[in-house]
Amino acid sequence: MPSGTTSHLSAAVRVGAGLPAEATSAEHLPLRRVLQTAQNLLYLDLTDSDSPASAATQKARATRRNQLDVPYGDGEGEKLDIYFPDEDSKAFPLFLFLHGGYWQSGSKDDSAFMVNPLTAQGIVVVIVAYDIAPKGTLDQMVDQVTRSVVFLQRRYPSNEGIYLCGHSAGAHLAAMVLLARWTKHGVTPNLQGFLLVSGIYDLEPLIATSQNDPLRMTLEDAQRNSPQRHLDVVPAQPVAPACPVLVLVGQHDSPEFHRQSKEFYEVLLTASYDPGFSIMWSPLPRYSAQMSWTCWCTRGLPVTPEAETLLRVGWKASFQQLRGVDHFDIIENLTREDDVLTQIILKTVFQKL
Repeated sequence: MPSGTTSHLSAAVRVGAGLPAEATSAEHLPLRRVLQTAQNLLYLDLTDSDSPASAATQKARATRRNQLDVPYGDGEGEKLDIYFPDEDSKAFPLFLFLHGGYWQSGSKDDSAFMVNPLTAQGIVVVIVAYDIAPKGTLDQMVDQVTRSVVFLQRRYPSNEGIYLCGHSAGAHLAAMVLLARWTKHGVTPNLQGFLLVSGIYDLEPLIATSQNDPLRMTLEDAQRNSPQRHLDVVPAQPVAPACPVLVLVGQHDSPEFHRQSKEFYEVLLTASYDPGFSIMWSPLPRYSAQMSWTCWCTRGLPVTPEAETLLRVGWKASFQQLRGVDHFDIIENLTREDDVLTQIILKTVFQKL
């Protein structure tokens, strides 16, 4: 056990590979960091001000040029933090991050842990806040995140691409941006990539759990805000050909996160598949330590209405399981430039430029 771990241990410690018995549908709610040892699993509280994520955020604020609490709307919670590279430029890629926390916890003020590795490579990093429950509803959160994209496109019209990344609940919100109808907002965002990390894409299983208490989500709310259920009706998006949509999950994520991630990826493929056009499957050799698949879809061929959505957009869907990480390591390790996910992000951004 790492030095200093015991002081942060939760009272809930179970032996074996199960989840805490007191947590209703605990597979949906990894509130505690999971450390797997040879004999047991130890669950640690995430509300630790000394966590690597909090420390990295404070370092980013102290060492990087930034603009904090920039309003993207009129609401009190509609703020974002912008971190800039050392080199000043009007044209740069924008990396937007949406924090997790089951739509009821988490903050942009503890979520800038990827700033230093990414800004060092010339990427502008934006951490977006949204009104979490019980103040905010799911519909409001989806609208806020969508408007933050609109705001940034208008603020930086010469950007070299907007790359949207979300973790856990944030991955859900990022996936909902795939469904946005931009004509309503009068802007064409330069969306160039989506990185969906350990997300939840079908919300109906959460309705009967305690996680829904602050959300007060009805069946209709869950269905309306489940991106997995709506990809067949998504409008054409203003994105370049072969815009990557990466669905990622940690090896030690719970089975429910594995199920949700793989099924959402499969829905992406179903929505883009038609026997009349060619599909090429390829591994990603650079990340041979991970399980990965990529589906490349050709454009311009006759397709069914179900397949037309992703084809005319030109999305490239992929799925990866990152080994050796749990639900929290997978995102907190972004403090390191040599982290696998950091390198995936950099490759996604710079292969598009």
